[in-house]
Order: sequence, then C-alpha cells, then structure tokens
Amino acid sequence: MATIRDLVSALRRRDGVDAAVVLGRDGLLIDGATEKPFDAEGLAAYVPPMALAAAEMALAAGRGEVGMMVLDCSAGAVVVTSLSPDAYLLVLLRPAADLGALLYDLRRHRAQIASIV
Repeated sequence: MATIRDLVSALRRRDGVDAAVVLGRDGLLIDGATEKPFDAEGLAAYVPPMALAAAEMALAAGRGEVGMMVLDCSAGAVVVTSLSPDAYLLVLLRPAADLGALLYDLRRHRAQIASIV
C-alpha cells in the first residue's frame, strides 16, 4: 500500500510541480516534498484559515462543502484539496504546469488519496 511519502513524492515528480505538502487541519506539516527551498511548515500554516474562509463563503453561497481551492497567481497556482476531516493536500505549480490534468487527477482519485492519509 502506498504511503503519504509516496504520495507527496509522486506529486512532486509531476512536471511543473514545485511542492506537495500534506498537513493536518491544525496547519501542522505531516509530510512534504519541495523542489525549491520553500518553508513547507510556514506554507502549511496558511491553509486552515484560508479553508475556513472558503467554507464560510461556500456555505453562504449555498454550495456545500469545499473539496478543493485553486489560487491562480502570477507566478503559478496554489491548489488545496481537502483529503479527510483531518488533513489537506497543498500543491504549488509553476505557470506552465498542466493545472487541468492535476485538478482532474486529484478529484478523480480523492478517495484513494484520502485512504493513504
């Protein structure tokens, strides 16, 4: 069976991915793989307050639970996926990365990924 380390390593090896980080709902790093010297623990700390704000907005808009957030930034994209009631996955992509393929794979394989966590 695959491990969390296998998951982050596989995501990190995808073309255009700078970082893949699994973190707890408390913002603490569980595991991560980065190409550049990113502060994975520092990045992980930003996710829970963003996820809470997104959840409140989705509730106010009547859209249900948030499964994934995407930030389209000038230097790439940030993707946050809810894996379980206890964990998130954070992926940083370069501008040339195939964002659509990653989003499709994360959505399609969410149950399998969540079972690893």
